[in-house]
Amino acid sequence: MTDSPGLDLSADVLTLTRALVDQHSVSGDEGPLADAVEAALRRLGGLEVERVGNAVLARTDLGRPTRVVLAGHLDTVPVADNLPSRLDEAGGRLYGCGTSDMKAGDAVMLRLAGRFGVPGAQPAHDLTFVFYDNEEVDSALNGLGRVAREHRGWLYGDLAVLLEPTDGEVEAGCQGTLRAVLEVPGRRAHSARSWLGENAIHGAAGVLTTLAAHEARTVDIDGCTYREGLNAVGIEGGVAGNVIPDLCRVQVNFRYAPDRDEDAAEAYVREVLADALATGATLTVVDNAGGALPGLGEPAAAAFVAAVGRPPRAKLGWTDVARFAAFGIPAVNYGPGDPQLAHTREEHVLVDRLQPAEDALVAYLSGGDA
Repeated sequence: MTDSPGLDLSADVLTLTRALVDQHSVSGDEGPLADAVEAALRRLGGLEVERVGNAVLARTDLGRPTRVVLAGHLDTVPVADNLPSRLDEAGGRLYGCGTSDMKAGDAVMLRLAGRFGVPGAQPAHDLTFVFYDNEEVDSALNGLGRVAREHRGWLYGDLAVLLEPTDGEVEAGCQGTLRAVLEVPGRRAHSARSWLGENAIHGAAGVLTTLAAHEARTVDIDGCTYREGLNAVGIEGGVAGNVIPDLCRVQVNFRYAPDRDEDAAEAYVREVLADALATGATLTVVDNAGGALPGLGEPAAAAFVAAVGRPPRAKLGWTDVARFAAFGIPAVNYGPGDPQLAHTREEHVLVDRLQPAEDALVAYLSGGDA
């Protein structure tokens, strides 16, 4: 552990959020912030703490019959001239890279650790805190995935709460996401004699028409509405200004409801694109991450929703709740940031969202039934 700025977990949640934001931690550079988080958690004296790369794990061992896992990532997307943080007191906003996604949630987690991770604290459940790295980049690098592979037991609990930005709402489950590349073949020729070739870019027109006309399925699960989406998100083709291209690649993204598994999602994409595949196109799936069912019928999840006092809604997007769901652990997304501000230059968090998020979690962890 290297020297790094100290974190005062007794500071109010706004001050702590700002301290986290001002510590640069773009994906791959989380080390100094992980050091600071580790040191702060060890100082509390009531937690078992373990470091796994740049993931920091901490937990209580009070013999409670139930355990709640709280998780949040320490990394941000690349800085966009939005550090250090800037507090707009009149507008009630804290600006800066990572304010919404998700250092405000990390600050809430640290405040909870500061409250319940000291000797003599009496939470209603045993608690596990997971601060992890590399969430914003390739899933193979994801720190929570590494913890799941190497220290799986640390993720077990009766409920997992991922403090991703949800604007103070409970967002249940998550969509699955599939990325694929459709390659449309052609035959190369000189553009002056184009009839001798077969234009692969023109051949992709039918694919684009099919995707543009695709009607997204809407699914209601546990009272949460998931809307699917199948879209072209990139296209690549062309050889030179005087050559009929013999290959066009269309990148496709399918965001699917969690009642489909990975195999069913791939089968559906192949069904939609069957005409192109029947005429020589090939589809290669490059990434396919299953979603997570909301699981709101589980007592632990239902109790959390009741404690927050807000109706749940579907998580439109993929989050690491899916990793917990794969272990059969009910998991929800709940955090103070606004997901629509994530990754933007104007990223900020509303100051008045911070304390209510902390208060709701304190109330649940102090006396909720899991």
